[in-house]
Formats: sequence, structure tokens, C-alpha cells
Amino acid sequence: MNSKTSGYLALFVAVALLPLLGVYPIFAMKVMCYALFACAFNLLIGFTGLLSFGHAAFLGTAAYAAGHALKVWGFPPLVGIAFGTLMAGLAGLAFGLLAIRRSGIYFSMITLALAQMLFFYFLQAPFTGGEDGLQSVPRGSLLGLNLENDTSMYYVVLAIFGGAFWLIYRTVHSPFGQVLTSIRENEARATSLGYDTDRFKLLAFVLSASLAGLAGATKTLVLGFATLTDAVWTTSGLVILMTLVGGMGTMVGPIVGALLIIALENKIGDLGQWLAGVTGIEWFVGLGESVSLVTGLIFILCVLAFRRGLVGEVGALWLRLRGPGKSASGH
Repeated sequence: MNSKTSGYLALFVAVALLPLLGVYPIFAMKVMCYALFACAFNLLIGFTGLLSFGHAAFLGTAAYAAGHALKVWGFPPLVGIAFGTLMAGLAGLAFGLLAIRRSGIYFSMITLALAQMLFFYFLQAPFTGGEDGLQSVPRGSLLGLNLENDTSMYYVVLAIFGGAFWLIYRTVHSPFGQVLTSIRENEARATSLGYDTDRFKLLAFVLSASLAGLAGATKTLVLGFATLTDAVWTTSGLVILMTLVGGMGTMVGPIVGALLIIALENKIGDLGQWLAGVTGIEWFVGLGESVSLVTGLIFILCVLAFRRGLVGEVGALWLRLRGPGKSASGH
């Protein structure tokens, strides 16, 4: 077992102990769902070089599909999640077939346009509940476990996240993943070597969409509702922010970015109250209503000062401290 694998196992053991340390399970599960969403997006942009502006479409598709299957059709929890993931994968296939032959900003804008079309469909479709959303989605039970219990639900979500993370890790470190990396670095060279780059990009796009759908379906089961927020374009921007802040092209970076952004959204009001009390400036009290402003400032700071993201910068610093000779021998 190499050091990276040991580190990942230690990370998951630490996460498994969080409920015992008094961490609110709902918050931790929400972080894991968005971390999976960010990891799925990172598979596309960080390892394939494709920037999608419409990834929230897959989160929302799976959220609504799983919610409807669980609430109306009475599907078991895992079957409902699998159904939502499948629907997101089919949406990813449709998006990919239309967008994958374009590159750069043209690819990004096509994904945004398609995602907006899907958003307006969700706004008007009768099964989504419109602006009210799909409410009161039951958790049900799994293998005798009552998932209405937050602790039981927590470990189910951890198992889902762990399995998806392992799948992403194996994908990135497989021959398929190496081809994706070569496409990111130099698509023309990959084509000259005989690879059908469009087919590889389409497979990566569908896999990324399916994993984003898995995150959306799981989030619906955890929170008990699906709303238009899951499919709106700002959520696509949020996952880009999570990936860039944590570290694009790294395995742990999107997890760190998701934790930072979700924690900020949940605790910024308390932070504003504390700053107002310390400084005496009443303006800080309104920070709770200015989440977009604060996340925008974080994005600007990250782009200017941490081009590799937090995890990327820490990794680069570690390599510099080890020295060129040691880093080379470490490979």
C-alpha cells in the first residue's frame, strides 16, 4: 500500500469518526454530496481539460428523478439513487453528443445553453413542483437500517462517497485516464497517436455527468427535497469555484474546496456577527446575506494568489521543500 492510498484511507477513517466528535451529520452529509459533485466535475476539467458551464443540469436531473422515484413510485433508497444516476448519465450522453465536437469556449457555451433549456423544463414540469420544489421525499430503510436516523444515513452516504471516490481514483490512474490526460495536454498529439479523442471525451463526459447525478440523487435522499437551485446556472458556477479553490487536477482538492465553500455558506452569518462584535462595524452583520459577494472575493483571491488551488499550492510547496533530487527519486 503506497503513501497516497494510506493517506486516503486515513482521511475516510477521520470522516467516519466525525459524528462521534459532535459534528452535525446533516452538514457533513451535505459537504460529502457537494464534494462528490466537485470531484465529478474535476474529472472533466482537471483530467480531461473540458470546461462545462452546465454541470448543474446533471445534479438537478438526478435530484428530481430520484426524488420522484422515491416519493411517488416508492422505490427503495438505493434503487431510487441508481435511477437518478442513470437519468443524469443519459442527460450527459445527450449533452455530450451535441457538445463534444466543439472545443474551448464553444463547448462551454453549448453546455450552458443546454443546461438552461433543462432548467426551464424543470421550472414548468408538473412533477418537479415548480418554484416550490419536490418536497417530503422519504428516506425509507436499507438492510434493516432506518435511514430517518441521521447517523445511519451518514454512514450510507459515506459508503456512497467512498465508492465513487475510489471509482474516480481508479479511472484517473488507468490507461483510460492516461489517455484523458494526454488529451488535456495536447489533443492533436493524442489524435496523431491513433486515439479517437471524441469518443474518449464523450465517455469522460458521461462518467462525470453520472457521478454528478449520483451526488444530486444522494443529496435529495439526505435533505428530503429537490429544488430549482439544484439545476440553476449559479450552481454550475459554484462547482467551478469549489474545484478551483481546492485545486484543479488533484484528487483531494475538490473535497477541500467543497468543505470550504459549504462551511462558508452555513457559517458566514455567525462570522459576520463575530466580526461586528470585535470591530464595532455594523456592516459585518449583513455578511449573512452577501454569500455571493464573499465567494466572489475568494474566487478572485484564489485566481490571483493560489493559481494551483489550496491543495495544489501545498503540494508544490512540499516538492520545493523536499528539493529536486528527492522529488525525482520519490517518483
